[in-house]
Amino acid sequence: MVGSIIPSSRVLIDKMLAPVDWENTRLFVEYGPGVGTFTRPVLEKLGPEATLVTIDTNPDFTGYLREAIDDPRLVPVTGSAADVEKILADRGLGQADYVLSGLPFSTLPPGVGDDIAEATANVIRPDGAFLVYQFSPKVKDFIDPHFDRIERGFEWINVPPATLFWAYKG
Repeated sequence: MVGSIIPSSRVLIDKMLAPVDWENTRLFVEYGPGVGTFTRPVLEKLGPEATLVTIDTNPDFTGYLREAIDDPRLVPVTGSAADVEKILADRGLGQADYVLSGLPFSTLPPGVGDDIAEATANVIRPDGAFLVYQFSPKVKDFIDPHFDRIERGFEWINVPPATLFWAYKG
């Protein structure tokens, strides 16, 4: 149900979110929020007029976030990240400034990772970014065709250590 049985470290979270221009972020999307390990730090940094849409296939996680986090900026959705375009359109939201994902791309069913990468590229505004943390570097194969520039990092202070990608449009 989750990519790791141990939550991401605060060091990983801070490093992953470091490039975000919080002052100009209006729409942030998170795939696979689980119990909110990244959700809470995103909300701490997000401006008062911004929106955070979380998308998880597990309704238990969506329900948990809805109950555990009382914040009008949070919009928890049960669904697939591959449907992000429809999810945002149905809510009258424009393009995302940032999309964050810890989804295990290398273990998704065939075609799903490609669909998620393409849909994500379609919803991110020019100069926006797809922020991805993984335990396998294979995710680069999925995102590379859809983004103009990809920066890569690594965080040892996490169990397991994680590979980080910041994929930019435009």
